[in-house]
Amino acid sequence: MDVPLAFDAIDDHDDLLAWSRAYCKHARREWLLDVRLDLVEWAVSTRARRRAAAVKRPRLDGAAVGEPFDWDAVTGSDGRPLPCTMSLTWDAFCEFSRAEWASTLRHELVHVEQYQHSGTTGHGPAFKRRAREVDTEVHCRTFADARWRFVCEQCDRVVARRYRDCPFVREYEQYRSDCCGAALRRREHAE
Repeated sequence: MDVPLAFDAIDDHDDLLAWSRAYCKHARREWLLDVRLDLVEWAVSTRARRRAAAVKRPRLDGAAVGEPFDWDAVTGSDGRPLPCTMSLTWDAFCEFSRAEWASTLRHELVHVEQYQHSGTTGHGPAFKRRAREVDTEVHCRTFADARWRFVCEQCDRVVARRYRDCPFVREYEQYRSDCCGAALRRREHAE
């Protein structure tokens, strides 16, 4: 694989983008992914805590996974898919091995492939089937500690995690666990 630098030498966002672009170009050929990388924009996120990467795209009316999308119907598209953005999470990259990061990129390329064909994407049966074909996972491993964990009062099972303040964090007393129907106890992660 022709990459601009060694994986272990990546030390900033520009390096991460360059390496990831080069890997995606290689993966497109190796795994026969039907994607147009010239229609992919790139970004690095330092805020994301639950996702290693994401394909951000416009919501298009009438789009359904598995159904060819009529790109001519989108104003100004000239029959070409609208660009999507592959947003890479810096903290995930820092925690993942080269193999895990490459798998993450293949996962995102499946999303790009679905979007460019169907105008939308998801983790349904078609995604799972394609993920197996390109030797990637449907979900990545956790790479950041949640700020809050919510535990079932009865069985002590963790039933929810939250990384940012939200209504659930402030009002968790109003909820019950799915496992036992018991009240929740909040545990805050020591920073």
